Amino acid sequence: MSSPARDVPARDLPARDVAVPARQRLVWDILIGAVSSLDGSGPQGARVLDCGGGSGSFAVPLARAGALVTVVDISADALATLHRRADEAGVAERISPVQGDVETLGDVVPNAAFDLVLAHGILESVDALAAAFTAIVAAARPGGLISILIGNPVAAVLARAFAGDLAAAVTELRALDSVLGPEQLRGLCARSGLVLERYDGVGVFSELVPGAALDRPGAADLLAELDAATASRAPFSDIASRVHLLARQPG
Repeated sequence: MSSPARDVPARDLPARDVAVPARQRLVWDILIGAVSSLDGSGPQGARVLDCGGGSGSFAVPLARAGALVTVVDISADALATLHRRADEAGVAERISPVQGDVETLGDVVPNAAFDLVLAHGILESVDALAAAFTAIVAAARPGGLISILIGNPVAAVLARAFAGDLAAAVTELRALDSVLGPEQLRGLCARSGLVLERYDGVGVFSELVPGAALDRPGAADLLAELDAATASRAPFSDIASRVHLLARQPG
């Protein structure tokens, strides 16, 4: 897995035949549609940067679908997991692992070099949010796309309350203005000059439905239908457990 991803010829693999976990299906479908819009032919040969995605949960399926993926992660353990998963999936030659800090992304990958940049579950944990966001945006080429996935702090308030921990719910509520949420994320995009392509709530009902309810025949499919139908429909999307935003670099 040492060869640079950009030097590897693309495969002709059908993107929608690639298996991904059910909870990632909505985001996966968005990513495939997004990359298809970049070159008109699906993700074959698309150059993807996955920031903080060392375990390979998106990098490996994208590589199997034909993309050339560079993964930057600070954790050597996560990159080791990526190496194992890539080998097992037969796509090790399509993935380039890079150990580095997302906040100084420009030190380890070139700017304006990627068709699609993923920042999934990473922005909430960085120390310097503005610097990390600027570096992530800079990695996308003109006209390229940036996919951002964050936890929704509003959902955290509801989850605490529904669990009966009202004190924790109040604490989460009081912290809303100081943590990264949908409005703050939109503000970062606007200040960076990004064009918002779409906004979706991910897992609107998944965190609310009792596990026992899913034992009924067809319940899992119905839950997936509920989540998909409400992902972009307010007010449902406002209380989803996670928020996905797709934005385009001007040009």
